[in-house]
Amino acid sequence: MRTTRREFTKTLTGAVMAASFARAGEPARLPIAFSTLGCPAWDLQKILTFAEQHGFAAVEFRGLQGNLDLPSHAAFSADHVAETKREIQSHGLRVACVSSSASLHESDPEKRSKVLVDARRFIDLASTLDAPYVRVFGSSTDSAHPSVPSEDLKARVAAGLHELGEYAGPRKVTVIIESHDDFTSSATLADVLHRADSKSVALLWDAHHTTVGQLGPWIRHTHLKDSVGKGGDRKYVLTGRGNVPIKEQIAALRSIGYKGFYCFEWEKVWHPDLEDPEIAFADYARAVADYLR
Repeated sequence: MRTTRREFTKTLTGAVMAASFARAGEPARLPIAFSTLGCPAWDLQKILTFAEQHGFAAVEFRGLQGNLDLPSHAAFSADHVAETKREIQSHGLRVACVSSSASLHESDPEKRSKVLVDARRFIDLASTLDAPYVRVFGSSTDSAHPSVPSEDLKARVAAGLHELGEYAGPRKVTVIIESHDDFTSSATLADVLHRADSKSVALLWDAHHTTVGQLGPWIRHTHLKDSVGKGGDRKYVLTGRGNVPIKEQIAALRSIGYKGFYCFEWEKVWHPDLEDPEIAFADYARAVADYLR
């Protein structure tokens, strides 16, 4: 059942008041963020204004106005990025992460070189925006039917992470591999992260695909969302309406001393039939404000 905006507003007001904060001297906002994957039609001003008004402390940039190649967007060009940075700060927000599409599984030398060049562009942008993280992938296979990565694949991904970590470290950025596709097993991720052997490499914990477990020391950022069903039959639903134990996942993160953002990833880009971001983002802020109390 879809929720009307009028109905939703009635339940939202109290949560927004509890989660939001004003300027210096007032209580800090809760450590919640949302990914721009969920609002592909919004411009920068709408993103920042909505985030501020609904108590979010940060935004993860994963595309802007349909352009997933963030460094090529006019808002992040050399002529405009300083102004964009000031706009973000003027709304009392931080950039939680700059998310790339870079997948480190490539074995073809030419394709692999292009992937690494693109990833470095995102690292440069993150550094300029004072964003702590750049997201990359291990491999982009059918996430509904992940396979066990081979030793060669794990070695390539680890080598790519190490190379990018060496580039990112001096720029005060950490490269985070998302627990996704073939890289969802805790054992696989721990192995790859050990092999990467870099203080500037860590993990983006996608709660849909793995558990905290042995990965706790590497978790720097999160993607949280609720759903019903599994695999290819999964359907995303508003927070607290599905069978994903988000409240318990947040409790598990807090129990290991996680200090990052609890970031909502609403995949509106890939699933345009999902609830509009005005509803889904505000609903997430309400639900997670309650979980964090």
